[in-house]
This record gives sequence, structure tokens and C-alpha cells, in this order.
Amino acid sequence: MDPFTVLFDVAAVSSSGVFGGVAAAFGIHEISNQIAAMVVGIVPVTRGESVVGGLSSPYGSGAGILAYGGPQPSDVALASIYSAPSDPALLFRLSGSKTLDRLTVLSVSEVAAFVAGNPAAVSRLLVSPPRASSVAAWWAAIPSSAQKKLATAAPVVVGNLDGVPVAVRDRANRLTLTQAVTQLQASIDSGAGRAKLIEKRHHLNILTQVAKTLKHSSGEPDRQLLTLDPSGEVRAAIVVGNLATADYVSYLVPGMFFTVQGQMYDWTVIAQDLQVQHSEWLATLAGTDSTLAGKTAATVAWIGYQTPGALDIASLDRAESGANLLGHAIQGIRATRAESPPFVSLITHSYGSTAAMMELANGGMTVDALAIVGSPGSAVQSASDLAVKDGNVFVGEAAWDPVVNTAFYGSDPGVSAFGAHRMDVAAATDPITRQSLAAAVGHLGYFDIGTTAMRNFALIGLNQSALVSSR
Repeated sequence: MDPFTVLFDVAAVSSSGVFGGVAAAFGIHEISNQIAAMVVGIVPVTRGESVVGGLSSPYGSGAGILAYGGPQPSDVALASIYSAPSDPALLFRLSGSKTLDRLTVLSVSEVAAFVAGNPAAVSRLLVSPPRASSVAAWWAAIPSSAQKKLATAAPVVVGNLDGVPVAVRDRANRLTLTQAVTQLQASIDSGAGRAKLIEKRHHLNILTQVAKTLKHSSGEPDRQLLTLDPSGEVRAAIVVGNLATADYVSYLVPGMFFTVQGQMYDWTVIAQDLQVQHSEWLATLAGTDSTLAGKTAATVAWIGYQTPGALDIASLDRAESGANLLGHAIQGIRATRAESPPFVSLITHSYGSTAAMMELANGGMTVDALAIVGSPGSAVQSASDLAVKDGNVFVGEAAWDPVVNTAFYGSDPGVSAFGAHRMDVAAATDPITRQSLAAAVGHLGYFDIGTTAMRNFALIGLNQSALVSSR
């Protein structure tokens, strides 16, 4: 059977309301956007290209860069390059760790020139970075003057390196965002061919959404720009709260059809709703458990990978890429918070659950708790195969969700044989607060305010598995 028929009849889904209360913010218009993009012939920029200064590079043309699949230098040649850093153009031939080492000893102008002239090398470093523990050790070892130089001259690199302190990454990514928006707007204002203008405006709209999302009202939790890869359709992650000090950290990992342009703002609003619930529950539970007094929580709206669209929904390629990038993200907080490790949970939805389970089964990361909702399944056969501590694996399935029970990518985590805790997402009364809770309905209804699902997400993220309502 056609994979699109298995998962979605778009026309039927869009008219039935099965996506739930947040459908207007998420699903249907994104499908329409992708179809419209295909009609007008907008071709997404490939990784290695970036967004400023023309879509081939936000920082320059990058002409003359050795193709990834081309001839690779010998070990002797690499040794020669490594010992002679005076030619920044050769840096792209080095491994990620060696590239970082050599960037450290270059001047500000040389670093800036390398980043501007080698977008493919920068992209390679971002999608295949060194281990976060190695990055953390490298960053701690270099002098503060070198740290400031790199953050200023190569913000797109520093801002996206898991293992660099969160505050440094936030400042660097905000600088990248400002530079990218300024240069794109200037390029648009200067005039260009119709096709180029469409592309530039498209990318400016994406980055404008990121800038909009970073704003918050007085009294709301702070927001930090943890990730900003401006190439292609853009990858981003925004923190609500203080990731550097929070005792509990929940990553929200989305699935199919999610993009930075279409959903970054709303995904961050949901992350804030969850962070507020975390804080409220901590205050409530501290009344009977003094160890929770003064504890804090942060959430991460993570769109750190390119989710599948209508044309590649049947493939696991995006899941494999997302799994790797998510693994690096979790390694990053483990590395930067080694002396005060937080409780880390993943709240995964749809295809995002497939990616997360893939990495947890491969040993690329370990988390303290995992929530799976709206899942199309994965190759993982049992919750015990996942690197999740103390068996804290929870699964929820909403009424009228067309994706659950399909086992489209393998095993269904919702069946009892999988071994996950069955999390309640139906209408209920909270046994502690006596609040009436709504049911999750449809594929995206899990994230509506006031639902049983959101209540349980909050408790899962606070290591309160005994209080999570089951079905």
C-alpha cells in the first residue's frame, strides 16, 4: 500500500479535525506549503550551502572547495597541513577536532576568511562534530582571548558546538542570526533575479521566525538560542529557562512536517507551557518533599534536524540524521553539566520518537526518561533495548490519531509486549490537584494546555514516574 495512504489521507485528515486543537498551528498548512513549494519550483538548499550572501553561502561563495566524495589527502599530506596552519584554506581537509585546534591559532581575520570561504567545511563540522566531551575539554583548555576571538569571528561554528557553554552558544547564535538577517535583507534590497529573490525571501522568513520566537514578555522564563544552523531549511533549538543551572531538562523532539519556519514559534510556546507546568509541580510537590524546594526546570524546543516531508515520509534517512544530531545534543548537556548533571528527559512525537529510539538503541545517548506519543514505530523491539534509566519509558496514544498502531517503521511501542508504561492521555481528574483534564485528540492533541498528556509529560520530566497516570 502507498505509504502516504497508510499514514495520511491529507484531504480527509484536514477536514476531520483529527490533528487536535493545535492543528492550525502545525500540520495542515505545512503540507500546503510543501506542495506550493513544489509547484513554484523552490528547491531547498542542500547542506553545505548557507543562507547569507546568496544561497550558496551566507558568508561567501565557497568556490573551489573539495567535494566530500572527491580524492582525500593522505596521512602524510594531513600531517603537513596540520603542522602548517598558515594557510587557512587547507583547514577543510582536517577532521573536526583538528579543525577546531587550527582555528584556535589563526587570527580573527583568518578565522573569518576561512568560515566565509569554506561553507562546506563549516557544514561538515556542524553535522559531524567531534564528541561533545572532546569539545568541552578543548574549550576549557584554550585561553579566554581565543574563546572570544572564535565566538566573534566564527559564531556559526561556536554556537552549534555541543560541549560549548550554553551562554556562549546563545550569544554566538544570536550574532549569527543578526548577521544573517542583515545580509539577506541587504541582498534583497539591492535587487536580484526573480528566482533568487524568492529564495532569499524564503530564508529571511525562516530566520525572522527564529528572531520572533526569541522574544518573550516580562515575567516569562528567559529564552536561549541553543542551536542555529542557517544552511538549507535551517535547524534551530530554543531553550525556555536556564539550561546551565536547571535541575530538570526536557527536550521536545518533533516529527514529520515540522519546520523552523512553520513551527518554531508554536513549538517553543508548547515548551514554555511545559516549563511552567514543571515549575508549578515542583512548587506543589515541595510541600511534601523538601528535597524539591528551590529546584528548577528548563525545556528545549528542539527542531535540530530536518524532519521528513511529503516526498520522503517513507524513508528513515531523516530519522538517522536526526538521531545522530539529537545524540550530540544530549551529549552536549552531559558534557557541560558534568559536575551538576540534571535529570534529562525526551518528550518525543511522531517521527521524532522513531529518531530518538534509534539513537537510544544504538548507544549514542542515555536519558533519564522517555515519553513517546503519536509514534509510527521503530525497529526497536523492546523498551529494555533503549538506553533509558530505570525503565522510565512511557507511551501514549490518543483517540483519532491516525499514526499510532501503524507500526509503519517496525515495532509498535504501544503494544504491551514492547514493555513501556502505558501513559494515560484520556480525559481525567488529576488525583492530586483535582483539576479536570482534557483528552488528547488527534495526532497533535497531546500538546494542548490542560490535557492529561501535558500533565503526565510534566511529571515524567521531574522524575515523578509514580505520579504519572496510566491506562
